[in-house]
Amino acid sequence: MNAQSTATAVATPVAAPELVPGRGDLSGAVVEALRTGRAPDVATAAVLKADPWGEDLQLALYLLYELHYRGFAGVEDDREWDPDLLRLRQGLEARFLHALRTDLADAPRSVTEAFAPLLVEPVDLSGSLSHHLATEGELWHLREYAALRSLYHLKEADPHVWVVPRLTGRAKAAMVAIEYDEFGAGRPERIHARLFADLMADLGLETAYGRYVDQAPAPLLAVVNLMSLFGLHRALRGALVGHFACVEVTSSPGSRRLAEAMRRCGAGPAAEHFYAEHVEADAVHEQVVRHEVIGGLLADEPDLEADVAFGCAATVLLEDRLADHIRTEWEAGRSALRTPLADGERP
Repeated sequence: MNAQSTATAVATPVAAPELVPGRGDLSGAVVEALRTGRAPDVATAAVLKADPWGEDLQLALYLLYELHYRGFAGVEDDREWDPDLLRLRQGLEARFLHALRTDLADAPRSVTEAFAPLLVEPVDLSGSLSHHLATEGELWHLREYAALRSLYHLKEADPHVWVVPRLTGRAKAAMVAIEYDEFGAGRPERIHARLFADLMADLGLETAYGRYVDQAPAPLLAVVNLMSLFGLHRALRGALVGHFACVEVTSSPGSRRLAEAMRRCGAGPAAEHFYAEHVEADAVHEQVVRHEVIGGLLADEPDLEADVAFGCAATVLLEDRLADHIRTEWEAGRSALRTPLADGERP
C-alpha cells in the first residue's frame, strides 16, 4: 500500500451503526433509553419472566453489548458505563447464563471430554450446515449465511482480546500470537474482518458494520452475545478460552467446505479467499490454542477446567441451535433472515 492509499484509508470516516427497532418490551426499552439518554423503563418482573432464547431478550443484550464495541449513531459514548443500563444488562445476562447452564447440566466438565468429539471429523456430515452449503447450497443461501455471520465476522477476534490481560505467561503469549494473525499480522488489508467485508462485497451485500442486525434472528444474536458475555466478565475467562478453542478446532474443516461452496457457486475470489485463508491458519491456531492457551491457563489456574469445558459446550449448543434454525427455514423454502435480502434471488 503506497502513502497516498494509506492516507486515504486513514481519512475515511467510520460510521457508527444505526439503532434498530425493538422486538418487545425489553429491547424496546433499551432502544428508547439509548435514543433519549434516559434510564430504561423495565420492571424487574419483565426480566425474570423473559424467554432467554427469545428475540426480545437477545436483541436487548446485543444492543447493550454493542456499547462496548462501536456504539450507535446518536448515542453518547459514555452510555457504555451508564449504571442503569449495566443494571439491566446484568439481569438479562443472568437469564441467559442460567438457561445455558440448565441446558448444559449434563455436559462434560473436563477439557478432554469436551473437546474429544470435535477432534474427529464425523463420518456422517448430513447434519452439517457447511456440508449442506458445499454440496447443495445455492448462491442465495451463501448470501444469507454471510449476512448472518457478518454480525461477528466484521468484528472478528475483537471479543477474545478482552481475555488477554486476564492471562499470564505461556497462555498470554500464545493468545496474542493467534490474535496477531487474526488482525492481519500488521497488514490492515489482511485483517480478517476486512477480508470478510471483501467476501460480502463479492456476494453483493452491504459491508457496513451492523448492517444486518435488524434481519438477524435470535439464534444468531445468541451466538454473538455468548462471546461478549464471556469476554466482558473476568469471572468467565475460562469459558471464553473454551469458546475460542472450540471455534478454532472446528474452523478448519468447516472453512474448507465453505470455500468449496463459494467456488462451486461462483461467489467470487474474495468470497472464496476468506474461507481458504482460514483452512490453513486455523489448523495451526487449533494446535496452539489447545496446547498453549488452554494448557498454559490450566497450568496457572487448574480450577478453571470446568469453565473451559463449559465454554466449549455452550459454543456447540448455540451453533447447533443456529444451524437447526437455518436448515429448518431453508428446507421450508423460507429465508433464514427475519426479512429476506432485498436483492436476493430467493426465496
